[in-house]
Amino acid sequence: MAAVATKAFWSQPDPDDPLSQALQPPPNESPEDRAARIRQQEDAIRVSKEIDDEIAIAKRAYERRKKAIKILLLGQAESGKSTTLKNFQLAFSPQHFHKERSAWKTIIQLNLIRNIKRLLEVLQEEWESSLQTTTPASIAKGKGVAGRTPTSPGVRFSTSPLTDNHRRIRMRLSALLPIEDELMKKLLPDGAAAVKDVCVRAGSGWKGILTALSANTSTLGPVTPAKPQLQLVSAMKGGSNPSSRPGTADAAKFKDNPTAVLAACKDDIVTLWEDPIVRGVLKKHNVRLQDMPGFFLNDAGRVAAMSYEPTDDDIVRARVRTLGVEEHHFTMESGALPGTEWYIYDVGGSRSVRQHWIPYFDDVQAIIFLAPLAFNLTLEEDPKVNRLEDSITLWREVCTNALLAKTTLILFLNKMDILQATLASGIRVVKYVPSYGDQPNDITHVTKYFRDKFRGYHKRLSPKARPFYWHETSVIDTRSTAAILVGVREGILRAHLQSVNVI
Repeated sequence: MAAVATKAFWSQPDPDDPLSQALQPPPNESPEDRAARIRQQEDAIRVSKEIDDEIAIAKRAYERRKKAIKILLLGQAESGKSTTLKNFQLAFSPQHFHKERSAWKTIIQLNLIRNIKRLLEVLQEEWESSLQTTTPASIAKGKGVAGRTPTSPGVRFSTSPLTDNHRRIRMRLSALLPIEDELMKKLLPDGAAAVKDVCVRAGSGWKGILTALSANTSTLGPVTPAKPQLQLVSAMKGGSNPSSRPGTADAAKFKDNPTAVLAACKDDIVTLWEDPIVRGVLKKHNVRLQDMPGFFLNDAGRVAAMSYEPTDDDIVRARVRTLGVEEHHFTMESGALPGTEWYIYDVGGSRSVRQHWIPYFDDVQAIIFLAPLAFNLTLEEDPKVNRLEDSITLWREVCTNALLAKTTLILFLNKMDILQATLASGIRVVKYVPSYGDQPNDITHVTKYFRDKFRGYHKRLSPKARPFYWHETSVIDTRSTAAILVGVREGILRAHLQSVNVI
């Protein structure tokens, strides 16, 4: 049999087999044709082996993925999903986390520029809302622009406490706005002008884009003229020379170098933010910039420095909105079962993208549901809908879903720091949630009230009984969140091992 096996299979063709006949070499085959045919056969064998190897690799990857732990982060927009993901990476996969530090530097700078942009918008609103026209009566009373008395009727003037110095600072800080536009075009080329937040599209490779940008701008020197802000504003607007125009080399250099522009504007940023008159204007317009996601104005002196390098806390606090579903794969570097592979899916929370959640429901071991106790706020995409009511509605849908009957649900009552500040400012829950009644307006009673609501829906609506896991969190607090995530990880691991009959 061995001797037969070593012969070419066409040496004894079966006259009744058409395929055998078709595979026979031509009767008058030349040596050159024979060599070409043999090369083709060898190439076919090689390609076939490559396909087999790829199938084997894909099969092993599929088996590894089946054994991996998969977590879905759910919650409305701005609930803290991406921040929770960063906390996971920082706590359990720090090497992976630190590799992305340079990309996050640019995001943090963008966050700061967004803070400044909003501050400048409020100042502009103040100037516009305080404009009046002089009348004989106002002239008689001496009312005019801060410190100056109008002398003739019909002159428009401002009654705002803001001064000409505030206007000059605002003009200089306007050099930051082209920076934002340029960076957003790089991050979201198809819709940079249509969004109000720092947004990235899932799967776009945005971290690689920003890492490369950071590497390029780090080689550019700082702006060091006597009046750097004036040089920047001039460059951004086309220069002081009448023949110059936007788009010059200097302007392009500045637009691609947020570090240099922020460093040049640092003193103005700090001066404007710490100005008590500006703080009064913000309070008058009921604007609390410190409640914005990605707020860095309190750290402007550090973030706007040429030598700035983001800390772990900075990266966790950084705000970026994900459009679409982003898959994050990393390996646990410490703790129980190091080397375990984890997949965490970060999905957009806006109402328009929630239909994309369902395909991920049947292949996850756990869902971390983030519900900020923002009882006094409304959704950005629908100001008529209370944020907390929307979270409870989403929670009910998740608890009811039959695909998630065996999935561990973990509730994060998030942004407890903001809840504490809201209650401390005197805002009463009963004004927004009449069913709260006359219970004490303190964090202990408020938290218990809403926690019991979530627990009740979990118990009544789950297809079958399952434990109720919940945590009070402020996910921008990396230390306390790390301690919570250790417990969450151990619980998920235990449930996963039980599901595969290991324990």
